[in-house]
Amino acid sequence: MSITFQGYMRPDGRAGSRNYVAVIPSVICATDVAQAICRQVAGTIGFFHHQGCCQLPIDLKRVTDTLTSLALSPNVGAVLLVSLGCEGTDTQKIMEEVEKSGKPLEVIRIQELGGMSRAIQQGTDLAQKLVQQISGQQRVPVDISNVIMGIKCGGSDTTSGMASNCVIGYVADKLVDLGATVVFGETTEFLGGEDILANRAVGGPDGPVGRKIYEIVNRMEQRAKAIGEDMRGGQPTPGNIKGGLSSIEEKSLGAIVKSGHRPIQGVLEYPMRVTTEKGLWIKDAPGREPEILTGMAATGAQALMFSTGRGAPQGFPSMPVMKICGNPNTYERMQHDMDLNAGVIIQGKKTIEEVGEEAFAMFLRVLNGEMTKNEAIQYVSTMDIYCLGPVI
Repeated sequence: MSITFQGYMRPDGRAGSRNYVAVIPSVICATDVAQAICRQVAGTIGFFHHQGCCQLPIDLKRVTDTLTSLALSPNVGAVLLVSLGCEGTDTQKIMEEVEKSGKPLEVIRIQELGGMSRAIQQGTDLAQKLVQQISGQQRVPVDISNVIMGIKCGGSDTTSGMASNCVIGYVADKLVDLGATVVFGETTEFLGGEDILANRAVGGPDGPVGRKIYEIVNRMEQRAKAIGEDMRGGQPTPGNIKGGLSSIEEKSLGAIVKSGHRPIQGVLEYPMRVTTEKGLWIKDAPGREPEILTGMAATGAQALMFSTGRGAPQGFPSMPVMKICGNPNTYERMQHDMDLNAGVIIQGKKTIEEVGEEAFAMFLRVLNGEMTKNEAIQYVSTMDIYCLGPVI
């Protein structure tokens, strides 16, 4: 018997768990206008980043590609692109890709409209039109093999690697076995465990995927060394250390547990979205929440599972984020932010498999429209784009 969820079908054949109008500033200078539009129009979400101008060409392309991937997310039903008019991002490319997808698209240019107040008025009218245009769309049954799940851990302590990460790994394996796609990242937290991941790569550690895993870990470490720093000075974080994690190697060994046990099919660069890929994939992204949540949403993930021990409550504008808490004490204190208590594993009350099945059932409910706790309290604005070079 196949497993399905109720999703919003898009013209390009993808299916979303949410149905938003995305208001996307193409550059930081347009963010205030985009925020004002979102405050006024229900049914909109905004991707409020800090990039798009005075950057190296490699980063301007990265910002363009990431914003394009976010616009093409299946959880986005229509797009309002807010341009200043002189930014470094390639707004024409974003427009062309959205138009090719078949999604409704509107564009405003602040300079051409005569300034902020006129742009807000025009943008509000267009956003209202787009919301009304997509709001009548009905959910339809979609096979679970069409799902992309992102996974992440943050605010980790010793319970993360023994409980919440294990639960997410269980769900990841189950989804892969059902023909779906799972993507994990946090390259900084592969340090000391990269050989384990490379051995799980399709083709083995010496194959192209295994070599790529070693490459992205080395590349991340070299970025820190290039400015005379050791990454181990910032990882593990003070909170991780207070929570009992003594080194980046110990943190990494717990972090990679959330990827489960299935073979790793390949590595996605940060702006890339999943097209036909199935199985377990890595996205080269840092561990900090704003950047990795953005990268995971850019893959096209309909939802993300987030493991925490100390309590990390943030969500994301377009992608529901489920908090799986490994520490029973944290869950008790922060139960209005945590979606599932995996701390019962630590207490010996339930097994990893039992809580894993609870997490999978919750995942299906969220795909069907149930709000996560961060969605319900609107703690969902956390985002930014991971860039490589300096602002210039």
